Amino acid sequence: MNLFRGLRAILYKEFLVVLRDPLTLFFMFFPPLIEMIAFGYALDNDVKHMATVVLDQDRTMESRQIVQRFVNTQTFRVVGEVQNSDELSAEIRRGHAYIGIQIPPGFTRDLHAGRSAQVLVLIDGSSSTIAGSALNTAVGLAFRESMLRLLAESGRRDLPVEVRPQILYNPAMRSPNFFVPGVIGVVLQIGTTFATAMSLVRERERGTLEQLLVSPLSRWGLMLGKLTPYLCLGICMSTGLYAIMHGLFDVPIAGSLTALMASTLVYLFCLLALGLLLSTRAQNQMQALQMSMIFIMPSVFFSGFIFPRETMPAVFWWVGACLPTTYFIELARAIILRGASLGEFASHLVVLSAMGVVLFGLCVLRFRQKVG
Repeated sequence: MNLFRGLRAILYKEFLVVLRDPLTLFFMFFPPLIEMIAFGYALDNDVKHMATVVLDQDRTMESRQIVQRFVNTQTFRVVGEVQNSDELSAEIRRGHAYIGIQIPPGFTRDLHAGRSAQVLVLIDGSSSTIAGSALNTAVGLAFRESMLRLLAESGRRDLPVEVRPQILYNPAMRSPNFFVPGVIGVVLQIGTTFATAMSLVRERERGTLEQLLVSPLSRWGLMLGKLTPYLCLGICMSTGLYAIMHGLFDVPIAGSLTALMASTLVYLFCLLALGLLLSTRAQNQMQALQMSMIFIMPSVFFSGFIFPRETMPAVFWWVGACLPTTYFIELARAIILRGASLGEFASHLVVLSAMGVVLFGLCVLRFRQKVG
């Protein structure tokens, strides 16, 4: 018995159906394109030019210099001055500023007398990203100013201990270099899973599924024939997304394009098999859409796309370990940013391949049971 009997015929039929369906082509290409551009620009951890209000009660050259040093870090941007501490707190509470800098009277006097000259920095903690960046910058600036003054007082020219960090693979620490490869993984999931999740359901609603069932097709051939056209479209879509990543967001591809496309091919097969499995369970297109959306939020939050998986509770770490997106994002970042080879991440590719085979096998078994 030919396991994939009738594959050529179903492939021909499915390619014609897909290519003649402008709505499917639109939803496979246009929304991922918009999402790629939107997410690529919106996801940025480089917090700069945060609105800052100043309460300078010292009114000296030294107090103005310390404010200017805050501004020179490019993390802070002075948007106004206030006259008392109540106004300072009120500006932050109203959302007019994220940071408040208060320089008390006697700041310069304490500085020249060798005493600790204090500067109060109020930080809006309602946004942890902004608060963390402001806190680190303020503490770093205070440490640097203190060290420079201590060196000047002691007569030493060099620091006793000097740390020289070297950032590999992303020296400029650009957020697009980190986020955009992950965005591609999430966008591909949205576009491809939805497409195959609708395929069998659409056949059932149009009344053409029964015609396929009485034709001399094997179940394996039918499932593979349903999946292959979308796999070809997914490869075209991913190629375009990689071109946008490199051309629009200026993310260099340090590794092999062959390794990257091979990883993408396995990932797409896994996603399409997942969508096909969902379509065997859904009764209508709305159900198929809702079932597909179940996997989007976990893939965003538990795959390491935004947050490191190592910091997650064990239960969510294991949820992420069950998602194909987790392995693809790690593979994509390794190949694109670090120039890794497939051999160095062979375990990820093996897991993705195993997921794809298991999901595809479940599609066939589930379809047999449903038909029976």
